[in-house]
Amino acid sequence: MTTEIQRIVFSESIKLADLIDVNFKLLNVLSRFGISLGFGENTVSEMCARQGINLNSFLLICNVYTYDDYVPSAELMSEADPVTIVDYLHNSHAFYLEKEFMGLEKNLKAMVEPCDDMQKKVVAKFFADYKAQVENHFEYEESVVFPYVRGLKEGGRQESYSIEQFEENHSNIDETLGDLKSIVMKYLPETCDTVLRNEVLYRIYRLEEDLAKHTIIEDSVLIPMVNRLEA
Repeated sequence: MTTEIQRIVFSESIKLADLIDVNFKLLNVLSRFGISLGFGENTVSEMCARQGINLNSFLLICNVYTYDDYVPSAELMSEADPVTIVDYLHNSHAFYLEKEFMGLEKNLKAMVEPCDDMQKKVVAKFFADYKAQVENHFEYEESVVFPYVRGLKEGGRQESYSIEQFEENHSNIDETLGDLKSIVMKYLPETCDTVLRNEVLYRIYRLEEDLAKHTIIEDSVLIPMVNRLEA
């Protein structure tokens, strides 16, 4: 059961250290915005100004990552910047592929070392197929959706494309991880090291939760913002 986080209003005057105290998972959000630790007593407003980050976009994403039932106000949505959202999503893609997936693959290989060859092949193929699915998903966004949003913000409009096409074909990329969890929990032999198996499961649960938030930002933040730009 998810621990309920005490709700506080994230504002421009809150210190970054206090922000992390409310929800330590926002450490990943900071890193994707290029904000390093060692920020002292800086407030959100001060750090965003220093880093050239749209303040409302930053607050919006922090709220989405912290509260499952969060619905941004129309005012905040109108003041947030779609290009800042796109930049954040782009940095998230790099984080998943270069950090999380590499780490998960390494953990999986260590975990299945005691297994027979068939079991190793099944796990390896399942992960490889899932990774390829995610890479294809990201590639479409990087090559089509994100350039479209940036061009739209600069005043250009491609008549042959609209964000509606992305919305209609957008699929969740965290669902397959549930099958991988089942394999690790239910179907691998007891010879697999329990500590390694737990490490794999912890990583899968964290990645699954993070990808779900990533999808919310695309569906409930980016798409509505771009719809308004198109209109």
